[in-house]
Amino acid sequence: MCLSTLQVSGPMNVSEPNSSFAFVNECILQGFSCEWTIQIFLFSLFTTTYALTITGNGAIACALWCDWRLHTSMYIFLGHFSFLEIWYVSSTVPKMSVNFLSEKKTISFAGCFLQFYFFFSLGTSACLLLTVMAFDRYLAICRPSHYPNIMTGHLCAKLFILCWVCGFLWFLIPIVLISQMPFCRPNIIDHVVCDPGPLFALACVSAPRIQLFCYTLSSLVIFGNFLFIIGSYTLLLKAVLGMPSSTGRHKAFSTCGSHLAAVSLFYDSLMVMYVSPGLGHSTGMQKIETLFYAVVSPLFNPLIYSFRNKEINTALEKVLGSSNII
Repeated sequence: MCLSTLQVSGPMNVSEPNSSFAFVNECILQGFSCEWTIQIFLFSLFTTTYALTITGNGAIACALWCDWRLHTSMYIFLGHFSFLEIWYVSSTVPKMSVNFLSEKKTISFAGCFLQFYFFFSLGTSACLLLTVMAFDRYLAICRPSHYPNIMTGHLCAKLFILCWVCGFLWFLIPIVLISQMPFCRPNIIDHVVCDPGPLFALACVSAPRIQLFCYTLSSLVIFGNFLFIIGSYTLLLKAVLGMPSSTGRHKAFSTCGSHLAAVSLFYDSLMVMYVSPGLGHSTGMQKIETLFYAVVSPLFNPLIYSFRNKEINTALEKVLGSSNII
């Protein structure tokens, strides 16, 4: 997802078969340009954040896996979501952290494409999994009598496998198409990750169709899943407000509140970044928005889902206690 070729002699004429090129083996992820002391501070901050994110999501995934009482669809999906978040944050943050202490801030040609592929594939899988979780809550609250017969263990397995497979296939074609484009400008990516926007700016020729294809796929996966979630929660809210018991309403709101918070945290910055590329975001703002959904969201998800959830907190205490951590 980086530079495949770099022009070394004169303006490029795509129609000329004998144009001279030098192949580029690496790119430069410029990241944040600041003083050395700030770079060290950012390295410490990102490293600590990464460690906390891995620990938090890993603890939830292990707790839900080890406690057989939580082997219900809601917690199974949450466990997979926490496991996915570990890989999602690992696709970008370690390289970001290393670049803060590196003078060259380079990433290999293959590494840039792999980062782009895994970052977007895991993000797509996260979108799909959040949608499946909303559908599960809709069935549990709006169709309680049919829920055990519909959301079986077999269907749960099919759904989370579908989320993973579709996520890793969704952006495969755009990445292949972009990799075939000629690149001839300085191999500097003014971003913290290998993102399509800055990469299109490095191309020798404009590719409006490929750009439109990428933004269309991004819009479909983001808006499509978001609208499905909104629709599910609209019906769910109507059902909850119609409950005669205040205890039942409180329990339903408590169960769905954490998922809604995670959805809001994840989707807000995604929509601003990838669905509205024509708004003219500054480079610095793009970097901050990327950090929000790539770093902040995975960090807070364990706190969101464990907050006021007695079942998860009890399972966490057992796992941490058996490991002599607490």
